[in-house]
Amino acid sequence: MSGFVSFIGSGPGDPELLTLKAVDRLGRADAVLFDDLSSGPILTHARDGADLVGVGKRAGRPSPKQHHVSRLLVDYAMTGQRVVRLKSGDGGMFGRLEEELVALREAGIDYEIIPGIPSAVAAAAAAGIPLTRRLTARRVQFVTGHDANGELPPDLNLDALADPSASTVVFMGKRTFPKLADALIARGLPADQPAILAEAVSTPDQALHRTTVSDLATRLAGEIGSTPALILYGPLAEGDI
Repeated sequence: MSGFVSFIGSGPGDPELLTLKAVDRLGRADAVLFDDLSSGPILTHARDGADLVGVGKRAGRPSPKQHHVSRLLVDYAMTGQRVVRLKSGDGGMFGRLEEELVALREAGIDYEIIPGIPSAVAAAAAAGIPLTRRLTARRVQFVTGHDANGELPPDLNLDALADPSASTVVFMGKRTFPKLADALIARGLPADQPAILAEAVSTPDQALHRTTVSDLATRLAGEIGSTPALILYGPLAEGDI
């Protein structure tokens, strides 16, 4: 007897940004396994009596191991339950989705993937800017700021990331941005390239800080706090549209 798993991208945190399909699946689920950034008001859409299980991972904090999360997902589904795996942003974007899909496939469990609004898109909207600009930013690149060990990934394409005509969004990069900024500036990215630090996007704690790559690196070399954030730099971060 096998259940069914719905992977839901919950968006950046505002429950009003959930899709209608996401709300429907949450309302019918027997169990919801959710990330930290998908908790709070979003879980009010789960039906009464559903198991709500926090499985989120946060940098610098004790977190469930990925193999444990995947095993838990399989165990719930194998009892015949309708399961929602709630991921922040869009689950397919730096969301460890692949490992969980592999676990379900190996167990013979069916699933669906319901996309969510990526936090990068929500951050640009909150800042009132487009991710692309017709004459100055013809390319968008998303990159993770840390690897599995929390360090700056050693295999980043730094020449591409230093392209001043590209719109770049760095996920999970507050701790490593000072090191990344040094490498990018060494490869020709202007130190005064406009940048935005977007924290807690779409939540009541949202904060947008407009600055430059160099000044942001200096700021993040000090206390960075635990608030989830994105870093955006390039033509998209310029003040005038």
